[in-house]
This record gives sequence, C-alpha cells and structure tokens, in this order.
Amino acid sequence: MSARSPRAVRLGPRAVAALVLVGAVGLVAFGWPLLAGADSGLAHAEDAPWLFAALLALLVAVVVATIADSGLDAKAVAMLGVLAAVGAALRPLGAGTAGLEPMFFLMVLSGRVLGPGFGFVLGSVTMFASALLTGGVGPWMPFQMLSMGWFTMGAGMLPGHGRLRGRGELLMLAVYGFVAAFAYGTVMNLYGWTIVPGLGSGISFVAGDPLHENLVRFLAYCTATSLGWDLGRAVLTAALTLAVGPALLRALRRATRRAAFDARPAFERPPAEAQAQDVREAGG
Repeated sequence: MSARSPRAVRLGPRAVAALVLVGAVGLVAFGWPLLAGADSGLAHAEDAPWLFAALLALLVAVVVATIADSGLDAKAVAMLGVLAAVGAALRPLGAGTAGLEPMFFLMVLSGRVLGPGFGFVLGSVTMFASALLTGGVGPWMPFQMLSMGWFTMGAGMLPGHGRLRGRGELLMLAVYGFVAAFAYGTVMNLYGWTIVPGLGSGISFVAGDPLHENLVRFLAYCTATSLGWDLGRAVLTAALTLAVGPALLRALRRATRRAAFDARPAFERPPAEAQAQDVREAGG
C-alpha cells in the first residue's frame, strides 16, 4: 500500500459549497443594515443568537464536507484542537492594547499550510475558544468568528502551495497578514458602526440613506476611530510572521506529513510470482 505525499487538507466540491454558503450568510449578516430602511429597527444584538446558531451548523457542515471530500480524520481534528487552543491562549497576551493581538500570525501560517477549508474552521473555533477564555462572549462573537474564519481561509487560498518556499513565501504571507489585519478590523467596524446609528456626527451610520453616502461615512469612521488600532495589529502580524514563520511553517508541514491528512491508500497488485506463491500456500 502506498500513499501520496500530503500538501494541505484538500478542498473538494462539497466543502467549497459549504464555504460559499457560509460566505453568503456572513455577507447578509454584516451588510443588511446598509440596505435596510429607516424604520427597519436595526438590532444586530438580536441577530447574534440566530447567526451563532447558523454559524455552528455551517461549521459542522464544512467539517463534514471536508471529511467526505478529503478523508479528514481524527489526527486532523486533533491538530485543529491544538492550534485553536494555542491561538486562544495567544490572544490575551496583547490584551488588545493598540491592536496588538499575536494570535493573527498563527492563523496566517496555519491557514497557509492546512488550506482554506481547514483554515476557516480553525479561525472560527479559535475565536470562539478565546472568547470563552477571556470572557469576551457577547453579540459581537459570531461576527468575530466569521471575520477570523475568513482571515484564516484567505491565507489558505494564497498561490504557490507546492512551489513557493523560503523568503518569497514569507514575504507573501507577511504582506497578506498586514493587509488582511486591516480587512479584519474594517469588517468588524461595519458591525459596530451600524448598531449606533444617528448620533448626529458626520461619520455616523444613517439607516435608510443611500448606500454610497453611508459608505463615505463608514470610510471616515474607520479612519477616525480604528486606523491606529488596525495598524498595530497589521505591523505585529507581519513582524511575527517574518520572525517565527520559517520555524513554524516547517513544524506544521512536518506534522501534516506525519499525520498524512490528505493521503489516500492505493493498493498495488502483487507480482504474478507472489500471486502464485499465495495460491500454493493456500492449497498446501
């Protein structure tokens, strides 16, 4: 029996379909206030339990689809638990000071090695575990889980999995971590910005206003309130990726090779002589 060398947890058609469904649900969850009328009664806090329930079901769907498509087994689930625990433990180290959250670099490197499907589940589960660990459970939690899942999944979708190694790969991951850290903050700003509308400020969300006017206000809101915070997260993520990336990438790739997540058995037909010997032994 032989097995092909694993690269990452393969993303098959069912896993892709599950991730597309998660993305659609997430886009609606984050973006519906922008298209709602002035009398819609914005209540993201009331959305949160429904979104959390849907997200848990969809996470299970992603895992089941990945198992069906690529043979994800107990070893992969064990690695998911270990990486989620490490990420959850890293998050409080920065205490959120100036956006310094060291868990982000681990998500970049893990998503790169393990692929987009595994990465989405890892990011979401890590954020859930860290919320339980730090007491950060609230209506924002399912939105954080979605955002972190997308952040980690994006690292798994970067090109050059089988070819790009060394300095070039590290630079690509550092740039991704820097840019995606801003994207994570921007997406989470959209959640926070829309739950406190109409404060009389030029950067406040106004329900029912034209989309382009609210988007201009949103850009001003991000610049005024979170640019420095997101910059701290982005710089730390890029710096840790460059500093720790080589060792951690080697360790993660070694673990995936030993676990053989994506290996599928191939039974080879024995030579004719061996078959004849088996027949003689069976008859003797």
